[in-house]
Amino acid sequence: MAPESPDIAELVRFIAKNLVDKPDEVHIALVEERQASVYELEVAESDLGKVIGRGGKTARALRTLVNQVAPRGRKRILVEILE
Repeated sequence: MAPESPDIAELVRFIAKNLVDKPDEVHIALVEERQASVYELEVAESDLGKVIGRGGKTARALRTLVNQVAPRGRKRILVEILE
């Protein structure tokens, strides 16, 4: 499972860096929980709206994309946007 994790983290990082004004402040952390692998996305406060999108559409699209490319397994793959 470890070889797949960096690929998803890199995908989330690539998308987030291309959405925000301050790409140097994009940070991804993987938190392994019992039933899920959670990718925590942190961006500059001023870029939070760009990552979430109007009505959460951008965040929903990001999560959908990650779920489509994630390998099928027992653990769920989640993306959390930290405030």
